[in-house]
Amino acid sequence: MKYFIFIFFIAAIVACTEPGSKNLPPASGLTGDIFLIMDSLQWKGPLGKTLDSIFSAEMEGLPRKEAIFHMRWIDPRKLNFVLKQRRNLIFAVTLDQATTGARQIRATFTPESLEKIKADPSLFSQNARDVFAKNQEVLFLFGQTEAELLKHIRANRSRLVEYFNLRERERLTASLFKAAQPKGIAPMLTKEFNCELKIPFGYQLVQQEPDFFWVRQINPYNDKDIFIARKKYTSQAQFRKDSLIAFRDAVCKKYLFEDPDRPDTYLVTETTVPYKPVLTREINFNNKFAVEMKGLWKTNNLTMGGPFISFALVDEPQGVLYYIEGFIFSPGKDQRELIRELETILYTFKTSNEITPAQP
Repeated sequence: MKYFIFIFFIAAIVACTEPGSKNLPPASGLTGDIFLIMDSLQWKGPLGKTLDSIFSAEMEGLPRKEAIFHMRWIDPRKLNFVLKQRRNLIFAVTLDQATTGARQIRATFTPESLEKIKADPSLFSQNARDVFAKNQEVLFLFGQTEAELLKHIRANRSRLVEYFNLRERERLTASLFKAAQPKGIAPMLTKEFNCELKIPFGYQLVQQEPDFFWVRQINPYNDKDIFIARKKYTSQAQFRKDSLIAFRDAVCKKYLFEDPDRPDTYLVTETTVPYKPVLTREINFNNKFAVEMKGLWKTNNLTMGGPFISFALVDEPQGVLYYIEGFIFSPGKDQRELIRELETILYTFKTSNEITPAQP
């Protein structure tokens, strides 16, 4: 997505806040919350409905319906000091609206920025950080007319969502690894698996085999698991969905028991629910080709289940296919942010030629 840098535009917004980020309060709010500031008339019309449908769409790969983000609308006339400090804000406005709310948003623009928007209909977005609070993300969406802005938003819907997904992942990365990582795990992965994965404090090593690694964090509310499996890379066909599911099921049957005392129970991929299919897509994983897979898992005796997210990628120098996964057991509870947390951890994975050199 193109983020157009208007120095004069950002200066106009920042000028309304405390001078300098050091004087700003910390951003508030929950992970996954987005506050949309726009005129009430446009919120109730096609523009508001389109933005709400994009960010409130169902998150894929979860057992229950949960929105990708929790979208909340704020009338510009009610945008107070507290609401300005929320972690994710979107301001949306078009020049063809003469309502009070639209005029109030446009009043934050300099005359020069308004002239730029009038002169170039291709301009429609601008992102900024730490506008009203520290660690805050603000996205401005604008256009000459509502029809033009709608066209741009619909054409970039997936990129708009991914933009905030990336920002939330950045925040989670900073918070998850504030504390020291569990001792011994990182050196073991480097030595035995020729890879790197940051493990947050609180996770414990469950099992280590020549081609399998499993860590886990159990608390009264959920069970979060991460594992790495590997095998020789032979062809691109190993990235097909059926091949990945077969490899996952073989690994789970061999190592992931529901009850360690009952080896006849194990985890399998749920492929029998038509409205909850296993989904795969090709992605850029830290500048590497990878296939992301999302879906549900269950035990073969149907006593447990939950969502998982995984990535398959190749370490070319080693000729090894890595399969890395995070899965959750948290029955009856919301699981969107748990999956987002596991996704964040998985994105710290590095292959042999990317491993951070050991500190002397």
